[in-house]
Amino acid sequence: CNFSLYFLLEVERKIRANDREYNSSFKYATNSIKTSKYNPFTFLPLNLFEQFQRIANAYFLFLLILQVIPAISSLSIQSLLISEKWMNVQVGDIIKLENNQFVTADLLLLSSSEPLNLVYIETVCCEPPNNRLDRFTGTLTFGTQKYSLDNERVLLRGCTLRNTDWCFGLVLFAGPETKLMQNCGKSTFKRTSIDRLMNILVLFIFGLLALMCIILAVGNGIWENHAGSKFNAFLPREENTAFSAFLTFWSYIIILNTVVPISLYVSMEVIRLGNSYYINWDRNMYHARTDTPAEARTTTLNEELGQIKYIFSDKTGTLTQNIMTFNKCSINGKSYGQDQSHMHQHKTPLQQSNMDFSFNRLADPKFFFYDHTLVEAIKLELPDAHAFFRLLALCHTVMAEEKKEGDLVYQAQSPDEGALVTAARNFGFVFRSRSPETVTIEEMGIQRSYELLAILDFNNVRKRMSVIVRNPEGKLSLYCKGADTIIYERLHPSCSELMKVTTEHLNEFAGEGLRTLVLAYKDLDEEYFSEWKQRHHESSVALEDREEKLEKLYEEIEKDMMLIGATAIEDKLQDGVAQTIEQLTKAEIKIWVLTGDKQETAENIGYSCNLLREEMNEVFFVAANSPEEVRQELR
Repeated sequence: CNFSLYFLLEVERKIRANDREYNSSFKYATNSIKTSKYNPFTFLPLNLFEQFQRIANAYFLFLLILQVIPAISSLSIQSLLISEKWMNVQVGDIIKLENNQFVTADLLLLSSSEPLNLVYIETVCCEPPNNRLDRFTGTLTFGTQKYSLDNERVLLRGCTLRNTDWCFGLVLFAGPETKLMQNCGKSTFKRTSIDRLMNILVLFIFGLLALMCIILAVGNGIWENHAGSKFNAFLPREENTAFSAFLTFWSYIIILNTVVPISLYVSMEVIRLGNSYYINWDRNMYHARTDTPAEARTTTLNEELGQIKYIFSDKTGTLTQNIMTFNKCSINGKSYGQDQSHMHQHKTPLQQSNMDFSFNRLADPKFFFYDHTLVEAIKLELPDAHAFFRLLALCHTVMAEEKKEGDLVYQAQSPDEGALVTAARNFGFVFRSRSPETVTIEEMGIQRSYELLAILDFNNVRKRMSVIVRNPEGKLSLYCKGADTIIYERLHPSCSELMKVTTEHLNEFAGEGLRTLVLAYKDLDEEYFSEWKQRHHESSVALEDREEKLEKLYEEIEKDMMLIGATAIEDKLQDGVAQTIEQLTKAEIKIWVLTGDKQETAENIGYSCNLLREEMNEVFFVAANSPEEVRQELR
């Protein structure tokens, strides 16, 4: 009770490292969690309530009660076999009790690259427990300094920490206060449509039984009035005819109990079990590459699948393979790259072959590109081409691992970033390593370290990412990549002509189903940036309205940028997607696909996977950024 009251009133959480007495004074939750449905007090009533969702179970319980009343029971206590069988079925269902208990905690990553003396950490102030997985607000006080804590510093349960041998951590939320458990809704009791249909059938059968018993009871009353009195001498009976008919009604309810078949549920369970095995044995649902058969984890899966009317699907990684390849690009108004599906048509032998990257000792041999004019532009040291790939090598959050000299392995949060960084690597701008303060790349064989001053993160609202770096010569630059509509709004007016040409290229790329990004940069003044950096730090450690304050600062600095070009990445469809969607359509299942791509890209993918067909004459797209906008579009 004390914990519940505190949790409701908590507006800010304070934690001290290595100070158990201080932390325990707040009565924070322990890291123990129970996921069982029941406890010793609620087990019997809750389980019985679930069992009696089946009308037949309630009926047979009622029948059992009737049979222990001597005035209406026609059977001895030894003959109540039906009731005993029903009790056995009930007990068998009730003993399926889950009682899972485990421990869990959300961890704050304090340091993984530099030694940190935790003894001198005074306080970590952060938001109270909540279910938001995409954001976190906190401040770390270390001596007299304050440091911003955001979602990138939090390790949720199940996360894996890579590229470091050790780290310091501090538990923020434990047990029921973790993000995982905050997102766990209360378990609900589910019934399939077959179960609901069976309940309706049982009610119908019970109604028929009641009608039969009423007819028999009325017949008994009539017989009692006309002939019943003649048998009183050797068969004593109830003098009241109406009461005798009433008792007869309930007696017939007991006698005719087999009209309501308890075996119906047993038969259904056997059928469900058999259907689940058919799913497991289905050769068409076997994935040979990973040796993975289908696995029905519930016996009701077959009928649950039959209830599906709508499928809501993401595009990337669901319809597509989530394996990105750098196919085309536009640099300073010139388009590079060839359509591989038609590359053998009207192409010279030079254009049909993969480019020669032998000039680059760190090139990835698995990378393919089919336009030699781009590598010639790099070799000729065209400034725009170099600026294009320099941006791709610097503006990202990829981690590089080099197990041996020249053997680079990139670990990216998204396949898009991995594909872009790999493209920059092959064209001579090789990302080598990063630290919290620097990004090291190799530009045409020359290693250069850039001071990393700020990362303006990507999110679904911003739809762009920027980094601010200082090159070895001391020049400050902001590099930005993002959605075309977002970047275009923040370009310098002098880019209007280049923007028109780039837009034509973007439309061509999108028409081929390619994912596009626009690249831009801006040179920064040292004095202005110093002042902006101070305001950025103050906003980043604020516990109230942090995101709004940071967004204003991002908007302020991400303007009047210069357009460099655009990228086009291909994400191929999964094998068999078109055939699968065709079969789902035949089953009259409606399919909705969510994507953040341009409308042209989305339309091309839709036709490629049979989601859209030529005979459709009322195709429309919903383009929105919020549920309210979706509702307006659908009106």
